[in-house]
Amino acid sequence: MIVTRAAVPEDAAELVRLRRLMFLAMNGRDTPGSWEREAEVTVHRQLTGPRARLAGFVVAGDGTGAPHLAACALGTTEERLPSPSHPAGRFGFVFNVCTDPRYRGRGYARATTEALLGWFAERGVTRVDLHATDEAEPLYRSLGFTEHSTALSLDLPSDAFVP
Repeated sequence: MIVTRAAVPEDAAELVRLRRLMFLAMNGRDTPGSWEREAEVTVHRQLTGPRARLAGFVVAGDGTGAPHLAACALGTTEERLPSPSHPAGRFGFVFNVCTDPRYRGRGYARATTEALLGWFAERGVTRVDLHATDEAEPLYRSLGFTEHSTALSLDLPSDAFVP
């Protein structure tokens, strides 16, 4: 039996470590940098409080070595304008689903993602989106995800933001 638990602010460093492993698996490049500290601060802040925007579910590592997480699935909720097919206007987005290579093939990604989907359902979310790698797509399809539509995106320069 796989035991998942809700992510807590104190998991921030480990969640960012798993995020870095996810990027490595996606593009084959290890990209350490200042983004990691900023991500830790953001994860800690967004997991804090009763109205936290970020939710996550984790599986703890096996206890060998320093305490660590084996896997995680994180997501956020967003309130959009209601529509006929989404009368509450609550949407979810799944990201940062990652299993440490030492633990792959044990069902941890499925378990954490299912826990996150349950969390979304409890909050009245009526649609959940995600971006999947080719390797992970069969998992998400087995959970009921289908292609929705073609989306366009625009990356704005990071120096365009003035706090």
